[in-house]
Amino acid sequence: MDKNHLKTSLELPCGAVLKNRLVKSAMTERVSNNKLEPNEKHHRLYKQWAATGAGLLITGNVIVDKTHLESAGNIYVGDERILPKMKAWAAAAKTEDNHVWVQISHAGRQTNKFCMMRPKAPSEVKLRQLGLFGKPKAMTEEDIQEVIKGFAKAAKICKEAGFTGVQIHAAHGYLLSQFLSPHTNLRTDRWGGSLENRSRLLMTIIQEIRQAVGPEFPIGVKLNSSDFQRGGFTEDESLEVIKMLNGKIDLLEISGGTYEKLVFFEMNEAQEKANAPIKESTRKREAYFLDFSQKVRAVSQLPLLITGGFRSFDFCNQALANNELDLVGMARPFITNLDQIADFLDNKIPKLENLVLRTGIKSFDSAAEGGFYARQIIRLAKGKKARLKMGALWSSNFLIYHEFTKAMKNRLSS
Repeated sequence: MDKNHLKTSLELPCGAVLKNRLVKSAMTERVSNNKLEPNEKHHRLYKQWAATGAGLLITGNVIVDKTHLESAGNIYVGDERILPKMKAWAAAAKTEDNHVWVQISHAGRQTNKFCMMRPKAPSEVKLRQLGLFGKPKAMTEEDIQEVIKGFAKAAKICKEAGFTGVQIHAAHGYLLSQFLSPHTNLRTDRWGGSLENRSRLLMTIIQEIRQAVGPEFPIGVKLNSSDFQRGGFTEDESLEVIKMLNGKIDLLEISGGTYEKLVFFEMNEAQEKANAPIKESTRKREAYFLDFSQKVRAVSQLPLLITGGFRSFDFCNQALANNELDLVGMARPFITNLDQIADFLDNKIPKLENLVLRTGIKSFDSAAEGGFYARQIIRLAKGKKARLKMGALWSSNFLIYHEFTKAMKNRLSS
């Protein structure tokens, strides 16, 4: 195949144009200052990512409620006083004629105890993960209305700051994902029960954001294909929500899993083990959610971003040529293969090698991978090179150490 589909542009429904089909998908940066603001570390990090040539960079979780952080190193956008610092970040991130979208989010019950002992959530369903999460309080109608206002206000600030779009995080078990899932949403009011009710918060937020930013500003949604757990959000429900999104957003990103079911790490392990050359095995090994895209295409023509597992140029190029997706999303390669991304985009490097970190103790492996990549992002943000050989066991404890110490510093400065 001669044509490089990765280098073709894409016009979104709102009229915005992405210069190519490669996306740096969201990864939590964890490097805000103690007032939850962006700083020179964000500038340094995003200049490096812009230099790869990717057409779209999506930030990590930017939080709409400062009491419900996904990480103590998150940025909180809910006050216009942050505009100068947001403008500086946006300017640093747009150095290569690329788009930069802010992923706006609310952690809900996935707010750890270092930040909030009793987080708010759809219902009082506790997240049982290493004892790090408190029992949530069911949100009141007033709480829900505040969340809606928070998302709309954050989107408006991001637009005023010069970011070129926003992505609403409704996946991975965060608040909007919690409302969508019958496992975590046990409500009997208009925000729970039927899928129409469980999706009401997401659809209302989209409507309010559109009103705040206008018709020409891109709005994306990150949605689970499934929660991959008993009693959770299913593929069929995901497809029904996607039908609701038709005509209302500009880009759909498909992902999957929650903190209770860390699909990316499990699939990464499967990717390491799989080596059969046949096409179907390659498909399952290289693109975690690509099979689901066929079902999405049957019910929607929304521009489609798939993230997870892509590593070879030919596979990415063929998937685009086959119209299986519109944008190829990568995350961890923008850390471990940072200096190779530009050549990969030009088909000068045919494959990005996949790094898999193992502790030798299976129950620690997910924490080790999460801690390892968190440490690498912090290194890049400080102007250091990624250090790919790090102790797996220490990495497995890093997130708890980082969250505790960062949360304490935030409290001391407030």
